[in-house]
Formats: sequence, C-alpha cells, structure tokens
Amino acid sequence: MNNERKQKQAISLETYVLVIALTFILITFSTIMGADNFFNTLFNTAYYLLMNISFYLMAVVVLTSALSAIFAEFGVFALLNAIVKPVAKVIYRLPGVAAFGAISAYFSDNPAVISLAKEEEFRKRFKPYQIPALCNLGTSFGMGFIVTMYMITLQGEFGGNGNITGGMANAFVIAALVGLVASIFGSMVSVRLLAKASMKSFGIDKDPDPIIKIENKYDKRYVRDGGVSRRLLDAALDGGKNGVEIGLQIISGILIISTLVLMLTNGEPAGGYTGGIKEGIGFIPFVADYFMWLFKPLFGFTNSFALAFPLTSLGSAGAATGLVPAMLESGQIYIKDIAVFTGMGITWSGYLSITHQ
Repeated sequence: MNNERKQKQAISLETYVLVIALTFILITFSTIMGADNFFNTLFNTAYYLLMNISFYLMAVVVLTSALSAIFAEFGVFALLNAIVKPVAKVIYRLPGVAAFGAISAYFSDNPAVISLAKEEEFRKRFKPYQIPALCNLGTSFGMGFIVTMYMITLQGEFGGNGNITGGMANAFVIAALVGLVASIFGSMVSVRLLAKASMKSFGIDKDPDPIIKIENKYDKRYVRDGGVSRRLLDAALDGGKNGVEIGLQIISGILIISTLVLMLTNGEPAGGYTGGIKEGIGFIPFVADYFMWLFKPLFGFTNSFALAFPLTSLGSAGAATGLVPAMLESGQIYIKDIAVFTGMGITWSGYLSITHQ
C-alpha cells in the first residue's frame, strides 16, 4: 500500500465535505439513540471488540509467527515446499511452501501470511508477482478453523430446532463443512485470477514456469548462532515479536470497521436504548430490504439482517460470529445461511484490516 503523503492546500472542499458528513452522522445517531447512549455504545462496543476479539487474535498471531520463525530456522519450509510443490503448482500455480501460508491463516487469521512473507526463507521461493497471490491465498482461509468450529458448536444449542435445521441431522456440521469446501474452491479461482493480474502489473505476458526452481542457492538457509536450544528460543521470540507488531497493526481495522457495522446493523433493544454493546440504528437492514432482490440470488439470504455478517467479517470474522446466535434465536436466519456464513466468514475474514498492511 502506498503510504507516501503529498502537500495539499490546508483547507479545501474535502474539508467541508468531511465536517458536514461527520456532523450529519453525529446528529443522526444522537437523535435516534440519544447522545449519551450513542457515545456509550460507541465506546463500549469498541472496548468489547478490543478485549474479546483483537487481543485474542493478537495472541493467535504471536504463536503462529513464532512457529513460522522456528520453521524457517530449522528448514521446515524447504521440506514442505518439496512435499507439497506438485499439488500447489497444479491448484494455485504457487510454490509448495505456499500451503503453509494457507494452513497458518486457517488456524489463525490473515495476518499470519504477513509474518510468513517477512521470513526470507519463505519469501525467497516466490517470484515477485506471486507475493500478492500469496496474500490472497491467506485471505481465502483466514480464521477458517475458528469460524468452522464455531458454526459446528451451534449444533448443541440449535440443532434440535426443526424450524432452523429443517429436521436434518447434524445440520450445523454439514452446513459448516459445505461452507469450508466452498471457500476452498473460491480460493482456487481468486488466487489464480490475482496471479494473472499481478503478472500484467509486472509486465509479464506469459510465465511458462511460475515456480522458481530450487537451485543451489535455495538449498542453503541462514541460521542463527549458537546451539539448537538457543536457536529455537531466539527464533520463537523473534517471530513472536513480529506477531505482536502485526497484531497491533490490525487492531485499528477491527475496532473502527466492526464498531461501525455493528451500530449500523443492530436496532433498538426491547427495553429501549441503554448504551450497551448490542445497540444501533438498524440502518443496514433498512437499506438492504430494498436490495433483497439482489442479495437473495447472490448470497441466498432471506433476511436483510443477514447482511450484517459479511459486512462485519470485513473487519473481523470473530466479531461477525458473535452475531449468529441472536439471528438464529430471532428466526432471521436458517441452516442454509450457516453454510453461507461459514464460507463468507473464512474468505472475507478481516479483509479490510489485512489490505491496510
């Protein structure tokens, strides 16, 4: 992402537009919710996302980054590249070691791919145009394990409700697996399309062998000084430090995007506004009702409230999963929506947060 800044006139048209837009938003929320409830909900929701979602993801990324650093130090990436290379080449047209990027993102979140891409032992096996495709591979599997398992655990709470499951045994397990398989097929398409677009941006018309051959220089790897135990500890601590930096970088995306979506989606609670975390003005469902003719065939949604899940997933799939039980209890979604949510939660997980990196 290009972060270069350029000089511009201190006060311009965009200044007035921004002030007017923010004033309109403030007045709208305050009029509907009350100013005190609006600010309390705003801060309470952000705090909830920080403590329950952001720090959890940071912990996962720290452990994943530490593991990736250990793998780089002790040659696991080279081994994985040799084993998985034929499959990865056919499916994704990427080096075999890219499979570890997908696995890391699946068991943690998208930022795991960033920590991997910073490892020289991992990155050197890719051609420059393949790096964007690698990041796309990570976003295709982000939080896959967490989202899938969460949807499966709903079987215990809602599996006996025939109105939701349609009387199908193990409905939530089947729906979650269907969503997972769909995300895998989607990743095959998206990664290869992005790789083609990346080739054009690098001025490459055709690459007959997109996989870098492992020559002598790729049979060597840099290692730290010291014995095995010291190298293991240093690699883990260095990788964990890198994970902390990545975790801090994604917090802003989770808090800003998810808080906004939640407050635009949720409506007034039964007892009136209190400033709690599950309150809002219900704007997204109101607008979505006019576009259900599009969302129903496109996503299979039957209720406009379901749109809150993919929108929240853009900031954090972890925050989005928290919306599901309430939707099931209120009859806003059914078992087929669980399959869609699983696939979209995995492939859309924190996409806006990761693209900021």
